[in-house]
Amino acid sequence: MDSSLPHSADSRLDALQQWLGTLPATLGLEPETLQPASGDASFRHYFRIQAGTATRIIMDAPPPHEDCRPFIRIAQRLSQAGLNVPVIFAQDIEQGFMVLSDLGTQTYYEAIQGGLNGAALQERYRQVLQELVRMQQADTADLPAYDQARLLAELELFPVWYIQAHCGFELKDSQRSMLDQTFQTLTADNARQPHVFVHRDFHSPNLMINAAGEHEPPGIIDFQDAMAGPISYDIASLVMDARTTWDEDQQLDWAIRYWDAAREAMLPVSADFADFHRQYEWISLQRNLRILGVFARLSHRDAKHHYLDHIPRVQAYVRQVAGRYREFHALLRLLDQVEQREIRSGYSF
Repeated sequence: MDSSLPHSADSRLDALQQWLGTLPATLGLEPETLQPASGDASFRHYFRIQAGTATRIIMDAPPPHEDCRPFIRIAQRLSQAGLNVPVIFAQDIEQGFMVLSDLGTQTYYEAIQGGLNGAALQERYRQVLQELVRMQQADTADLPAYDQARLLAELELFPVWYIQAHCGFELKDSQRSMLDQTFQTLTADNARQPHVFVHRDFHSPNLMINAAGEHEPPGIIDFQDAMAGPISYDIASLVMDARTTWDEDQQLDWAIRYWDAAREAMLPVSADFADFHRQYEWISLQRNLRILGVFARLSHRDAKHHYLDHIPRVQAYVRQVAGRYREFHALLRLLDQVEQREIRSGYSF
C-alpha cells in the first residue's frame, strides 16, 4: 500500500484535525497521536489514532472523488451477516471523514510478505474461505448488478490502458474485432452464473490478520464497491490474487474447499466441480484483463508506478486461463504480439 498523502494533504489534514476536535470526549480520541496508516489505489487515505488503550482508524475519503455512503451501507449489511468489518463510531459524510474500529495492523498480504506460510497460512485461509461463504449469503437488495454490460465496460481498460498506453501497441481492425468477440463470449458466460453478494476485491490486501489468533476470522475491508454478481468472482479474486502468486495446485485446493463449503451452505454453485472450475477461471480472465488495464492506468495516469511490479503475475494468470481454453487462443496469440513474446505454434488444453 502507498502511505503517501495526496497533494492537497495539508488542507485535508487541517480539516480532519478540526473535525476531530468537534467529536465527543466519550470517544477518547487523542488527536496528537494521529499517524498515517495506509492509502490505496483510490483517493482514500487512512490514519491510526489512539483512543485510550485502544486504537481507531480514521478514513479520509475526499469529496467529490469519494462517497462514504456506500461504505456505511455495506458495512452495516456485512456486520448484520456476522462478518468482521469496521464499526463506525463517527462520520461526517459531507467532509468525507469517519472514525472506525481498528481491525489490525497487518493485512494478509503484509503477513505473507513477512513470512506467513505453511500450516499457519493454510489455517488463516481456511478461515477466509468460511467467511467468503458467509459473505455470499449477505443481503443483495439494492446492490447494483454486476451484469454483462458492466463486465464488458470494465474490459475496455485492457485495450486502452494496457495494450495501447502501456505496451505502445496499435490494434488493427481485425484484432479489435477479435477482442470484441472474445469479450462478448467471456462476459456472456460470466453473467450466466447465479448472482450473490460480490466484494469485487476479495484478496490478501483487503483481509486483515486477526490479532486474537489464527482460528479467528479475518477482518474484511475495502468492500464499498460491492455488487450483486457472479458467484465465482470472489473465489477467483482470492486464488488468483493480483498481489500474491499462488501456483495452480494451491488455487485448486482452496477452490475445492470453497466449493465444498458453498454447497454445504446451499449456495448456488454448480453441482459439478469441473463446471465450477471452468466458471471461476473464466471470471478470473475477465478480472485479470481488467486489472492489467487498471495497473497500467495507475502508472501512466496517476504516477503510481509500483503497481507495475504486479503486472507479470497478472499476465501469468491471464495466460494460464487463455492457454487452457480454445475460445481464448486468439487472445493469447495477440498477447504474444503485444508483449513481444515468441509466437507459439501450439497451446495446451
